[in-house]
Amino acid sequence: MMRALAILFVFVLALPGTARAGDACQSLEMPPYKVADAARTALLAAQQLDEVDAPVALLARVGTDLSKQGLVYSHAGFAVRDHAHGRWTVVHLLNECGSDRSGLYAQGLVNFFADDLVNQDLRIVWFAPEVADRLAQRLQQMPRHSLHHPRYNLIARPSSDDYQNSTTWIVEVMAAALADRGIYDRRSAYAFARGDGFVPDTVHIAYSKRVLGGLFSANTDFTDHPVGTRLSGDYPVVTVRSIFRWLERSGYVREQREWRGGVRQVVMGPA
Repeated sequence: MMRALAILFVFVLALPGTARAGDACQSLEMPPYKVADAARTALLAAQQLDEVDAPVALLARVGTDLSKQGLVYSHAGFAVRDHAHGRWTVVHLLNECGSDRSGLYAQGLVNFFADDLVNQDLRIVWFAPEVADRLAQRLQQMPRHSLHHPRYNLIARPSSDDYQNSTTWIVEVMAAALADRGIYDRRSAYAFARGDGFVPDTVHIAYSKRVLGGLFSANTDFTDHPVGTRLSGDYPVVTVRSIFRWLERSGYVREQREWRGGVRQVVMGPA
């Protein structure tokens, strides 16, 4: 294990530092200890993924501190086995440079965990076999039928035709893979998810927080939500927690494993 970790360290130290997803584009030098932490988590994830015979799993990470909203995980991506880009490749949607645009990315595990995260906490969710097979087939076909919409909004309304973010994309792709009929548009995908029991979370953002907290930015558009929502400050959003809740309640989860502070948890913690 130490030899594999050393090889990862050499590889990652050769990578240029970049701004984390959602921030303005600029060159940043990652401290060596953060590079080492990312490599260690990537190796752990790869070992766990190899241990379970499944073509795809969901990886969740803590890229932003959402504790004030009662949330832990801020982002998730699909770890796809034997992808064109490598043995384990994370396919996920990322905001581009804090703008109102996004892109679909296929990244190695090291890059996925080297995005200047809050910490290296990790949860891996493996899907029921039939769900995993359908989802893997869909992901391997991308960019065909990717359901990607490039206009990004950090607090996108879950059923929005105008905007999308990383978590709404996860739900829509999952729904399209689960449906018995072919689904190739976002509206039908989200309608299927809702009919299948998906319920978004509600996050409260007071008006004063929106103004004084600097939440008016290129990648955040409150007007995607109706006036009543903006007045109340209670915004329906797709969170990683709501995704976990849907998967668990619908029986789509085969197994879950979680690490907090580098320690494997016996029971899954709050998401």
